Amino acid sequence: ETEPLTSKKDVSDCSKGEDCKENGLLVRNPKSALRMVEDGNKVHPSQGNKGEAAQISNGFSGVQSSVPCNGEQQLMELEDRETWSKKIDFLLSVIGYAVDLGNVWRFPYICYQNGGGAFLIPYTIMAIFGGIPLFYMELALGQYHRNGCISIWRKICPIFKGIGFAICIIDLYVASYYNTIMAWAFYYLISSFTAELPWTSCTNPWNTGNCTNYLSKDNISWSLHSISPAEEFYTRQVLQVHRSNGLDDLGGISWQLTLCLLLIFTIVYFSIWKGVKTSGKVVWVTATFPYIILFILLVRGATLPGAWRGVLYYLKPDWQKLLATEVWVDAAAQIFFSLGPGFGVLLAYASYNKFHNNCYQDALVTSTVNCLTSFVSGFVIFTVLGYMAEMRNEDVSEVAKDAGPSLLFITYAEAIANMPASTFFAIIFFLMLLTLGLDSTFAGLEGVITGVLDEFPHVWGKRRELFVLGLTIVCFLGSLATLTFGGAYVVKLFEEYATGPAVLTVVFLEAVAVSWFYGITQFCNDVKEMLGSAPGWYWRVCWVAISPLFLLFVTCSFLSNPPELRLFDYDYPYWTTVVGYCIGTSSIIFIPIYMVYRLVITPGTLKERILKSITPETATEIPFGDIRMNAV
Repeated sequence: ETEPLTSKKDVSDCSKGEDCKENGLLVRNPKSALRMVEDGNKVHPSQGNKGEAAQISNGFSGVQSSVPCNGEQQLMELEDRETWSKKIDFLLSVIGYAVDLGNVWRFPYICYQNGGGAFLIPYTIMAIFGGIPLFYMELALGQYHRNGCISIWRKICPIFKGIGFAICIIDLYVASYYNTIMAWAFYYLISSFTAELPWTSCTNPWNTGNCTNYLSKDNISWSLHSISPAEEFYTRQVLQVHRSNGLDDLGGISWQLTLCLLLIFTIVYFSIWKGVKTSGKVVWVTATFPYIILFILLVRGATLPGAWRGVLYYLKPDWQKLLATEVWVDAAAQIFFSLGPGFGVLLAYASYNKFHNNCYQDALVTSTVNCLTSFVSGFVIFTVLGYMAEMRNEDVSEVAKDAGPSLLFITYAEAIANMPASTFFAIIFFLMLLTLGLDSTFAGLEGVITGVLDEFPHVWGKRRELFVLGLTIVCFLGSLATLTFGGAYVVKLFEEYATGPAVLTVVFLEAVAVSWFYGITQFCNDVKEMLGSAPGWYWRVCWVAISPLFLLFVTCSFLSNPPELRLFDYDYPYWTTVVGYCIGTSSIIFIPIYMVYRLVITPGTLKERILKSITPETATEIPFGDIRMNAV
């Protein structure tokens, strides 16, 4: 049995004297529409198996039934979806998305905190059995179904469509704080164009009496109350947190950071407004430039006195740490957030691939590059920390106590300021941070753009530029709270609560929906249609059981031990935990809301409603020779 090919726009009218056979071939009209005509009892072989009928999604064969010239003949008009100009554009875009600021500051910190070289064991295990399978799954889903994060669920399991809306909200939350960190880096970049970097001395208007320039020519000792000029520049000049009393009194908006953020969003808009054709060219710079700078900084760091102390501290294994549960939780969380499934980006980017692109190879290459970048970044950071410890005559653990952005904007900035040619190294370092952040922002917003445009093509299909403009304005306005004097407190709150548990929940449900509702056999058949061979048992076991358990493990660990937040000298009040969970819940609440909505609007008994809601409702167009056919 073969379902008729459904028409997207028009049905040809055979009764008006048109020749419906034309020698039984499938012909293309001058407008690039594809017209199906009768082909007798022929079977068209698929590209993957020339001798057999094309195996189409959901188990139907690609055999054309005889179509009489009575109006049942279907006309398929398929507008070509935009595709990447070159394969390398896609790879660079995915690498640029996965390799972000977290690779530079989060991985080195978590690595030395959780046993140094011993941490690489749980990190590798979690990558093999959790992170990479989920990464591969999203690339395969996006490439096969060729839809964004919302409309793709019509072809997989419609009742889970709320996942798409939740992803869009999460991406907006990320855009509201992630770009603010880039605004800080941009402020540093502008401040670096001076003969003497402003965070090298204690004679500036923002400095206090505790400012201690222990690296000056004068013999000044470091005391318990000493504050480095780099820390005062970061906290009192860039962030100005001393003008805020905390989350309940954020203070005014910093106009300097506002201008920096406005310029960043302007760059972002003109990089993505035309689609992947333009962003695919921009990433040639934003994805490759950081590697050039990392190499330069690695060579420079290795030649500094005391660098070996930092490397030893970074890699010295503490095998006892492997017995601690939190080490495995940190490893799982790090690999998951580093590779980045669950943000709709991999679905969006892969949807612009050609159907038979080898997404399996892409998944292995990009995830490996990402993990190696994190590892190498540790050497870049810790050679400098070893140098700082040598200069302060302290242990590396004392120098490396800063985590998160402070590791870059205080510790590393201070080390650069005391190197020869400090201005040059400061400029290229903060340029690297900007480029690391930019392509991740491109990707996050593209996930929202592709999702909305595919879901509402009749509204926004021809108005991409206008929609992208509106989206960037919304993200900019949503960032205003992070631009206040207490904005750093807001950034940390969003970073810990707005995305963490929410995106873990999203990907857990996504893995369950694909493996258990859509069906692992069906999904593997889809992959076979694209690549010519089905995934092996290892991938099947990971998708069905190991990866969902991996996500459940990390989510439960996070919820059972919510992080106690502290930034600088400010301890977050207890009510911020409630606010944080409310922010996180505000995105995933769309999932149960849509499930209820779906069941209410579906006719029939409760059982019929559930069955209809978990059955794919629209066809997936797959290549069939030189055309695309609907898989039903």
